Amino acid sequence: MPIVVLLSTTLVLAFSSLVALFPAAIAPELARALGVSSATVGLQVSLIFAGAMLTSLVGGPLTRRLGPCRTSQLSLALLGGGAALLTIPALPTFALGSLVAGLGYGMTNPSASVLLVRFTPHERRGLIFSLKQSGVPLGGVIAGASAPVLALAVGWQAGLLLLSAIALLGIAALQWPRVHWDDQRDPRTPWLATPFSGLAVVWRQRSLRYVALLSLCFSAIQLSVSAFTVALLVEDLGFGLVEAGLVMSGVQISGVAGRIGWGWIGDRLGDRLTALAIIACTTAVGALLVAGMTPAWPKWLVAGLLGLLSLSSLGWNGVFLAEITHLAPPRRIADAAGGCLVFTYGGVLLGLPTVTALHGLLGHYTTVFVVLAGVSALGLWLIRQARKAKQGEAATAARASEVS
Repeated sequence: MPIVVLLSTTLVLAFSSLVALFPAAIAPELARALGVSSATVGLQVSLIFAGAMLTSLVGGPLTRRLGPCRTSQLSLALLGGGAALLTIPALPTFALGSLVAGLGYGMTNPSASVLLVRFTPHERRGLIFSLKQSGVPLGGVIAGASAPVLALAVGWQAGLLLLSAIALLGIAALQWPRVHWDDQRDPRTPWLATPFSGLAVVWRQRSLRYVALLSLCFSAIQLSVSAFTVALLVEDLGFGLVEAGLVMSGVQISGVAGRIGWGWIGDRLGDRLTALAIIACTTAVGALLVAGMTPAWPKWLVAGLLGLLSLSSLGWNGVFLAEITHLAPPRRIADAAGGCLVFTYGGVLLGLPTVTALHGLLGHYTTVFVVLAGVSALGLWLIRQARKAKQGEAATAARASEVS
């Protein structure tokens, strides 16, 4: 059963990432169809995560009310519906489709956290959550490899309709374990009455607060790397569209390896905050290397360095979510996950428009990576503050235990 739970949650997350990144993988093609710049197409990812923020606010109580499996099915329905809306070549419906898909994206992690905490061993939680989070770059791999080919072979609209069909298959497959996985749901939970309960859990606890703010920084970097890789390669470094899509797939494959590797390292260290600090340092160095790239660089070297950057910039999520389950009150794990993910998705919502604006100001995507290196350094400071808060909370709990 743990293997089935892990596989199911990973595939749902991979599909959500595929829907989110499919347009970015064909940004130049979509830009021509919509009559906008490729950087504007990149903003579509921000709309997806704006929707994700909204459902993250109610992710905890909604999961308790519907059950984690039914919540996952609802997530797939919204993702598939959003993909269908994206096929209409008009900016208003394109924006609406992105928002609808985002509502589905935001439901994936709170429900997955409940299932994984229930059915998997505590001592392997860092690795297990990292394996599940490998679904995000896995979806990017599929998007980078398939979207440009589908766009050139059958058209980008047909490719998006294929995603809607896959969503329907996923909903049908999840019906089989639903009775067992949702047997602890509480249909009386008022999921709309307390939309900020998860945020309250996070903000009251200083360690969770700093970890949530850290995820805001890291997610802004991650989605900047994912959303603008193709545009960076095509516009700044002279790659072809299909060639750039293959590099994007390689970047996402490195992200999969990074997530699994960092999860294992965090468990081995017994200190996931240290693992996150190492990730922050390596991301800063990698971003500075990307900032120095020019069209004269060998393409194999460009692809290799982007792959190394993605090991850290795309590899942090599983360690982060496992740390949340460690810090959160046992009965509020879904609420804490949802509350922290509001900040995570906020990093995307704020980060991608900022990168787009910086690109317009600076003229090159490579130059923007200097700023991303600075954001990673800020993340390192937040990790230091989270560690101090965690130590203080542990000391307070120890004193309370002695008194009682």
